[in-house]
Amino acid sequence: MSKAKRKHEMAVKAPRWEEAQDFCNPDKLLLCPYDPHHLIRACRFPYHLIKCRKNHPELVGELWTCPFNARHLMKKNELSHHISTCVDRCSVTETYVAKDKTDSKFQIPVSTWTAPVCDEDWDEEMDKRATAAPPFVWDVSKSLPKDRENPSVSSSVITGLRAPRVLPWTSGCTDFSAF
Repeated sequence: MSKAKRKHEMAVKAPRWEEAQDFCNPDKLLLCPYDPHHLIRACRFPYHLIKCRKNHPELVGELWTCPFNARHLMKKNELSHHISTCVDRCSVTETYVAKDKTDSKFQIPVSTWTAPVCDEDWDEEMDKRATAAPPFVWDVSKSLPKDRENPSVSSSVITGLRAPRVLPWTSGCTDFSAF
Protein backbone atom coordinates (compact mmCIF):
# COMPACT_ATOMS: atom_id res chain seq x y z
CA MET A 1 0.00 0.00 0.00
CA SER A 2 1.47 3.33 -1.00
CA LYS A 3 2.10 6.12 1.45
CA ALA A 4 -0.26 8.54 -0.33
CA LYS A 5 -3.10 5.99 -0.33
CA ARG A 6 -2.58 5.27 3.37
CA LYS A 7 -2.67 8.99 4.17
CA HIS A 8 -5.88 9.38 2.14
CA GLU A 9 -7.50 6.51 4.06
CA MET A 10 -6.46 8.16 7.33
CA ALA A 11 -8.03 11.40 6.15
CA VAL A 12 -11.28 9.62 5.39
CA LYS A 13 -11.26 7.99 8.84
CA ALA A 14 -10.28 11.20 10.68
CA PRO A 15 -13.13 12.55 12.77
CA ARG A 16 -14.71 15.87 12.07
CA TRP A 17 -15.90 17.98 14.99
CA GLU A 18 -19.45 16.59 15.04
CA GLU A 19 -18.22 13.00 15.15
CA ALA A 20 -15.62 13.55 17.84
CA GLN A 21 -16.14 11.78 21.13
CA ASP A 22 -13.13 13.02 23.06
CA PHE A 23 -13.39 16.82 23.25
CA CYS A 24 -10.48 17.34 25.64
CA ASN A 25 -7.80 15.32 23.85
CA PRO A 26 -5.30 17.81 22.35
CA ASP A 27 -3.63 15.11 20.23
CA LYS A 28 -6.81 14.02 18.47
CA LEU A 29 -6.51 14.41 14.68
CA LEU A 30 -9.11 16.58 12.97
CA LEU A 31 -9.87 16.95 9.29
CA CYS A 32 -9.28 20.39 7.78
CA PRO A 33 -12.43 21.83 6.15
CA TYR A 34 -10.34 23.61 3.48
CA ASP A 35 -8.18 20.66 2.41
CA PRO A 36 -9.29 17.07 3.17
CA HIS A 37 -5.69 15.86 2.97
CA HIS A 38 -4.77 17.89 6.07
CA LEU A 39 -4.93 16.07 9.38
CA ILE A 40 -4.27 18.44 12.25
CA ARG A 41 -3.99 17.90 15.99
CA ALA A 42 -6.85 19.48 17.90
CA CYS A 43 -4.55 21.79 19.85
CA ARG A 44 -3.15 23.28 16.60
CA PHE A 45 -6.45 23.33 14.70
CA PRO A 46 -7.38 27.05 15.17
CA TYR A 47 -3.93 28.16 13.97
CA HIS A 48 -4.15 25.83 10.99
CA LEU A 49 -7.55 27.23 10.02
CA ILE A 50 -6.09 30.72 9.83
CA LYS A 51 -3.23 29.55 7.60
CA CYS A 52 -5.44 27.43 5.38
CA ARG A 53 -7.97 30.26 4.99
CA LYS A 54 -5.19 32.38 3.48
CA ASN A 55 -4.10 29.55 1.16
CA HIS A 56 -7.64 28.82 -0.09
CA PRO A 57 -9.33 32.20 -0.75
CA GLU A 58 -11.83 30.59 -3.13
CA LEU A 59 -13.37 28.60 -0.25
CA VAL A 60 -13.61 31.49 2.19
CA GLY A 61 -16.93 32.68 0.76
CA GLU A 62 -18.37 29.16 0.63
CA LEU A 63 -17.64 28.05 4.21
CA TRP A 64 -19.66 29.47 7.09
CA THR A 65 -18.67 29.53 10.76
CA CYS A 66 -20.71 27.94 13.53
CA PRO A 67 -21.97 30.54 16.06
CA PHE A 68 -21.11 28.21 18.97
CA ASN A 69 -17.56 27.21 17.98
CA ALA A 70 -15.36 29.07 15.47
CA ARG A 71 -13.53 25.84 14.61
CA HIS A 72 -16.67 24.46 12.99
CA LEU A 73 -16.76 25.44 9.30
CA MET A 74 -19.31 24.08 6.84
CA LYS A 75 -21.19 25.01 3.67
CA LYS A 76 -24.18 27.32 3.96
CA ASN A 77 -26.74 24.60 3.22
CA GLU A 78 -25.36 22.47 6.11
CA LEU A 79 -25.32 25.34 8.62
CA SER A 80 -28.93 25.10 9.87
CA HIS A 81 -28.63 21.35 10.47
CA HIS A 82 -25.29 21.86 12.23
CA ILE A 83 -26.69 24.58 14.51
CA SER A 84 -29.44 22.24 15.67
CA THR A 85 -27.00 19.36 16.33
CA CYS A 86 -23.79 21.16 17.33
CA VAL A 87 -22.00 19.51 20.26
CA ASP A 88 -20.97 22.93 21.61
CA ARG A 89 -24.49 24.31 21.53
CA CYS A 90 -25.65 25.77 24.82
CA SER A 91 -29.30 25.61 25.73
CA VAL A 92 -31.13 28.76 26.72
CA THR A 93 -33.06 28.13 29.90
CA GLU A 94 -35.41 30.26 31.97
CA THR A 95 -32.51 31.44 34.12
CA TYR A 96 -31.12 33.39 31.18
CA VAL A 97 -34.47 34.79 30.01
CA ALA A 98 -35.82 37.89 31.73
CA LYS A 99 -39.17 37.30 33.42
CA ASP A 100 -40.52 40.79 32.83
CA LYS A 101 -39.36 44.11 31.44
CA THR A 102 -38.07 45.45 34.76
CA ASP A 103 -35.61 42.57 35.10
CA SER A 104 -34.18 43.10 31.63
CA LYS A 105 -33.11 46.71 32.28
CA PHE A 106 -29.70 47.36 33.72
CA GLN A 107 -30.05 48.69 37.24
CA ILE A 108 -27.22 50.62 38.83
CA PRO A 109 -26.71 49.79 42.51
CA VAL A 110 -26.91 52.66 44.95
CA SER A 111 -23.49 53.65 46.24
CA THR A 112 -22.97 53.53 50.00
CA TRP A 113 -19.46 54.97 49.88
CA THR A 114 -18.69 57.90 52.17
CA ALA A 115 -15.56 60.00 52.20
CA PRO A 116 -13.16 59.22 55.06
CA VAL A 117 -12.47 61.86 57.67
CA CYS A 118 -9.37 63.83 56.73
CA ASP A 119 -7.39 65.92 59.20
CA GLU A 120 -4.96 67.29 56.62
CA ASP A 121 -5.01 70.94 55.57
CA TRP A 122 -2.96 71.49 52.44
CA ASP A 123 -3.30 75.28 52.58
CA GLU A 124 -1.81 75.36 56.07
CA GLU A 125 1.08 73.13 54.96
CA MET A 126 1.82 75.45 52.04
CA ASP A 127 1.95 78.46 54.38
CA LYS A 128 4.50 76.67 56.59
CA ARG A 129 6.67 75.78 53.61
CA ALA A 130 6.57 79.31 52.21
CA THR A 131 7.98 80.79 55.39
CA ALA A 132 10.64 78.08 55.80
CA ALA A 133 12.41 78.33 52.42
CA PRO A 134 13.04 81.32 50.16
CA PRO A 135 11.44 81.20 46.71
CA PHE A 136 13.53 80.03 43.78
CA VAL A 137 14.33 82.62 41.12
CA TRP A 138 16.07 81.50 37.94
CA ASP A 139 19.70 82.67 37.50
CA VAL A 140 19.83 84.30 40.92
CA SER A 141 21.79 82.70 43.71
CA LYS A 142 21.86 83.95 47.28
CA SER A 143 24.62 81.54 48.27
CA LEU A 144 27.35 83.36 46.27
CA PRO A 145 29.22 86.14 48.06
CA LYS A 146 28.32 89.60 46.79
CA ASP A 147 31.90 90.92 46.87
CA ARG A 148 33.21 88.69 44.06
CA GLU A 149 33.97 90.58 40.89
CA ASN A 150 33.16 87.93 38.25
CA PRO A 151 31.08 85.07 39.74
CA SER A 152 30.24 83.51 36.33
CA VAL A 153 33.89 82.55 35.65
CA SER A 154 34.52 80.62 38.83
CA SER A 155 30.98 79.32 39.41
CA SER A 156 31.37 76.68 36.68
CA VAL A 157 34.47 75.19 38.34
CA ILE A 158 33.84 72.60 41.00
CA THR A 159 35.54 73.30 44.32
CA GLY A 160 38.68 71.29 44.78
CA LEU A 161 39.51 71.20 41.06
CA ARG A 162 42.20 73.40 39.63
CA ALA A 163 41.71 74.76 36.13
CA PRO A 164 44.77 74.87 33.82
CA ARG A 165 46.48 78.24 33.52
CA VAL A 166 47.18 77.88 29.78
CA LEU A 167 44.59 76.36 27.49
CA PRO A 168 45.92 74.27 24.57
CA TRP A 169 44.15 76.25 21.85
CA THR A 170 45.52 79.57 23.10
CA SER A 171 49.12 78.53 23.60
CA GLY A 172 50.16 79.44 20.04
CA CYS A 173 51.83 76.08 19.46
CA THR A 174 51.50 74.94 15.83
CA ASP A 175 53.74 71.87 15.98
CA PHE A 176 51.41 69.01 16.94
CA SER A 177 54.07 66.31 16.52
CA ALA A 178 55.16 66.94 20.10
CA PHE A 179 51.83 65.71 21.40
